[in-house]
Amino acid sequence: MTLLCADIGNSHTVIGLLDDGEVLDHWRVATDERRTADEWAVLLKGLLRESAVADDVTGIAVCSTVPAVLHEWRDMLVGHYGTVPYVVVEPGVRTGVPVLMDNPREVGADRVVNALAAASLYDGPAIVVDFGTATTFDVVSPRGEYVGGAISPGIDISLEALGRRGAQLRKVELLRPRTVIAKNTVEALQSGMVFGFASQVDGIVSRMIEELDVPTESVHVIATGGLAHIVVEECRSFTAREPWLTLLGLELVFARNS
Repeated sequence: MTLLCADIGNSHTVIGLLDDGEVLDHWRVATDERRTADEWAVLLKGLLRESAVADDVTGIAVCSTVPAVLHEWRDMLVGHYGTVPYVVVEPGVRTGVPVLMDNPREVGADRVVNALAAASLYDGPAIVVDFGTATTFDVVSPRGEYVGGAISPGIDISLEALGRRGAQLRKVELLRPRTVIAKNTVEALQSGMVFGFASQVDGIVSRMIEELDVPTESVHVIATGGLAHIVVEECRSFTAREPWLTLLGLELVFARNS
């Protein structure tokens, strides 16, 4: 069975074809709120034509942080994939993850899906750091519960804001600079972004583990998201990097609801 999974984020949508925990094919496209259901269908069918396994799709699982885009995806699934069973992750859908928040409905579907994948793939408590439009930190208890997290501005939007508000600053390519103490403006921006975000991650993760009150070595710290590659090597906290964590979680949700 091949499952089509779609993680619709604020900036990008990640689409993958999965079979029993293996990502067979994947694509990353811009999330455009102006795109209609028919346009999404044309885009999706064009991508699937490139894949040798697309003809075997027997189910679809979707999560989204963008309500307007999710609305168009619902219309597309009904109008263009009406015979294919699908699951949209939202309140009421079985995930098996207790969400211990003041208002569980406020938690983004992708964050719950990440928690499910982390709890299923790794034993013990876990912290998932997802580098996207925002950098999110999600904490999973030793019992597999979603116990809370943190949200900070993402790397790209932070750099964009700095370039827009700083009269003599500009957006630069996000690469590791030669040194932390930079000798020019470009590398100074790169140093602040790369090493600054790495230190932020290590600091927040350290505080979270302290609050969990568990041994540091028992906590799995997992990096995911499209921008993880920029800082993951500079962080001291990570025990694993799983770029397809959300897609793997979507496959688990589909299995629990099909």
